[in-house]
Amino acid sequence: MSIPKPLVQLNQSFLVITVLLAFVFHIWILAIPFVLGLITLITKKNPVILMGKRFLKKPSNEYNQEDQDQQLFNQWIATTCLGIALVAFTLDYQVIGYIFSTMVVAAAGLALAGYCIGCAIRYRYMMWKYNKAKAQ
Repeated sequence: MSIPKPLVQLNQSFLVITVLLAFVFHIWILAIPFVLGLITLITKKNPVILMGKRFLKKPSNEYNQEDQDQQLFNQWIATTCLGIALVAFTLDYQVIGYIFSTMVVAAAGLALAGYCIGCAIRYRYMMWKYNKAKAQ
């Protein structure tokens, strides 16, 4: 299964914008992408992407496609980082909260620029698993 690249970029932009808004206005805005991330991981359907489908000008299959499993892996990383940030802010560990939420902005921003950190991590993990299985 695959996802049209413009919808993946919409989700990445949503992450960048909501985290930056949280930094400027109120840190609890981070709860929005965190909850939507949880919904995505539980249902395997991203609400941001589902809403964005309405605005595609061409049929979905006419766009460059991104791997759905890779996007779920990336969503897992982003949601985990946002969850850690929210817990850190709740416990008044501001620096840790800002570090983990900034990691989300950095990763999503780099992905928008063309480099997927989550893809590199998943690739290394899959190669490690393959080499481990091959050695046995």
